[in-house]
Amino acid sequence: MNAAINRIGALLLRHFYLLRGSPIRIGEIIYLPTVQMLLWGFVAQFLTQSLQAAGGAGGSASNALAAQLPALLISGVLLWEVLFRAQVGVALSFLEEIYARNLGHLFVTPLRMGEWITALFVMGLLRTVLGVGVAAALAFAVHRLAVVDLGLPLVAFFANLMVLGWAFGLIACALVVRYGVAAENFAWGTVFAIAPLCGIYYPIATLPAWVQPISYAIPASHVFEGMRAVAQGKGFMWDHFWWAVGLNVLYMLAALACLRVALASARKLGLLLQTGD
Repeated sequence: MNAAINRIGALLLRHFYLLRGSPIRIGEIIYLPTVQMLLWGFVAQFLTQSLQAAGGAGGSASNALAAQLPALLISGVLLWEVLFRAQVGVALSFLEEIYARNLGHLFVTPLRMGEWITALFVMGLLRTVLGVGVAAALAFAVHRLAVVDLGLPLVAFFANLMVLGWAFGLIACALVVRYGVAAENFAWGTVFAIAPLCGIYYPIATLPAWVQPISYAIPASHVFEGMRAVAQGKGFMWDHFWWAVGLNVLYMLAALACLRVALASARKLGLLLQTGD
């Protein structure tokens, strides 16, 4: 056990030194969540003012929606960034090994696959906390919206999105292992394939009826539906929580299987020592 912890710690230390010695890397982690939060925060502010004006003309429903809109939009943006940053954090930590032509060296050390994946997950978590944490602080400073107002459900939302992001990160790693740096763009765009179906900014009921079952097969859809219920004062929806947990288990198992198959294929074809930029 101590040896495994030491190996994981050594790999984490390597990535920590990479971040510490590169302000550009740290800036990249913070940049996009902050810009997204500011952009959608001002959009929410504009829509709120427009709805309040409509409400002043006699539309009480507009006033009710205007009161909920900032929390709904900004919470959606920040939770989406949790999913995206978790996936990118895993994939980029893996790509650092590709760029350094270090992947083959890793696999001739005593480092086990589970230990390597654990280190990738921890780096994904640290990158997510750094990027989304700054954006959440800015959301409070600029728009006076405290994401922590969601309370304990926020922990459940965060955990489910982190696990799903890790799963998509492993799938991106598997693609790069199997197909080389030609598949590098998947490290940045894998989760965007499901973005229209997740109901980030709108209820799943907005989607066409035939698309909704597909949407509910994605864990993130249950998270965003649960987030909206809490933000609208409807309470924590346990059914969405357990659906997200169960689906996440299936997604993670599928991602681990994809990575294992890709690594086995790469070893057989001798690709681990040839992968690089």
